[in-house]
Amino acid sequence: RVPAGPLPLLLALSLLSPWGSAGGSCPPRCVCASNLLSCSQANLSTVPAPLPRFTAVLDLSHNNVTRLRADWAPARLPHLHALLLSHNGLAFVSTEAFTHVPHLRHLDLSSNRLRTLDENLFSDLGELEVLLLYNNEISTVDRTAFENLGRLRKLYLGQNRIARFPLELLREGTRLPQLALLDLSANRLRAVPAGELQALPAWLRDRLYLHNNPLACDCLLFQLLDRGCRRHLSAVEDFQDELRCFPPGASSLTKILDLAGKQPLNCSRAREAVLEAHLGDTVTLGCDSRWQGVRSRHWVTPGGERVLGDGGNGSVVLLANGSLQLRALRPEDGGTYSCWVAGPLLNETLYVELLVHNFTLHGPHDTLNTAYTTLVGCILSVVLVLIYLYLTPCRCCCCRGAEKPPAPRDDSINSSVLSTTPNHAGGTGEPCGSHMASGAGTGQNGRFKGGGTPPL
Repeated sequence: RVPAGPLPLLLALSLLSPWGSAGGSCPPRCVCASNLLSCSQANLSTVPAPLPRFTAVLDLSHNNVTRLRADWAPARLPHLHALLLSHNGLAFVSTEAFTHVPHLRHLDLSSNRLRTLDENLFSDLGELEVLLLYNNEISTVDRTAFENLGRLRKLYLGQNRIARFPLELLREGTRLPQLALLDLSANRLRAVPAGELQALPAWLRDRLYLHNNPLACDCLLFQLLDRGCRRHLSAVEDFQDELRCFPPGASSLTKILDLAGKQPLNCSRAREAVLEAHLGDTVTLGCDSRWQGVRSRHWVTPGGERVLGDGGNGSVVLLANGSLQLRALRPEDGGTYSCWVAGPLLNETLYVELLVHNFTLHGPHDTLNTAYTTLVGCILSVVLVLIYLYLTPCRCCCCRGAEKPPAPRDDSINSSVLSTTPNHAGGTGEPCGSHMASGAGTGQNGRFKGGGTPPL
């Protein structure tokens, strides 16, 4: 027999706890609370094993895990949604390292020593939403490293050694359709595709961070950032001092937003216009520059394509006066069009934002106008009111009979209370449903007498 005491109670609690023998044990040098497993600052060189299957958050930051192999999680962890591996000196991540954690939504690999992002490195993380890769040594990013990340919303690549702008990450409908934040600050970018970045949606341009890069000064870059500043985009407005570039032939940086009207580029601020149209319409986008003797002029579509002549089966035509004509508009034709003008003294850019409404202005089914439908509605309302007032049937069969004769007057004021109720059986025109059986069934004041015959 086990003596009564605290031992049975502790055994029962250990069996009910998720860290009991039924669910696994807490790894050494780790702190376990519910489904959270924290092994931070535990001087670990490998991932502790075995890991409980119900672990939801695993914190391995500030350790010495330099290599993340494919077998770090030999069993599937179906509930793990956050993995923290920052400050580990991590230099290698296997392409199969995330096979057993398919439901991961938050992955922190920041402040490590990663140099390359290999092919299909994160392709197993179809539910990933936040990926932190800042403060590494990344210089090479494979074009397929972020394949299959359809839910990724925030990507932090700042403080690395990236020299080429990964434009393929931003093109709509390709690799990252839901991307809302891209941090490329403090890298080694010398040029950015300003024309294509200008065509990006405003909600993405507002979270595109390019500060602290050794960019080459360019009027297109200036106009891109100047337009973002005028629209109060936080990625530009909050980092104005850190947005710098190298002017041609100079060895010192200057603020990009200070290039307006200064030599040697002498950039001018862009002008903007908004034009609305409907499906199937033909519109003309004007490019009226204030400069005389324009040397060259070209348009850039919202998709980043340069228009030099006829294109798109004749749907896009560059006119002789520099205007752009769009025929048979489609929904995908909407967006921001850019007209680049090279003048004798300054270069000028004009932006035209085209809004294409998803319906035709004069469609084939547009047969009833507003006035006609309003008139028909009023007439129908009047007819229904007349039917209700004059054609409603009577609810009883004798409602329109002879009127009820007045009750005889009595001289005594108490007679209406003490005397019996007058008998109206012989009268005509009683109200419907008020017939009572006469005889022994009635008593004083017309009340039913218990010993009588009940009324029919």
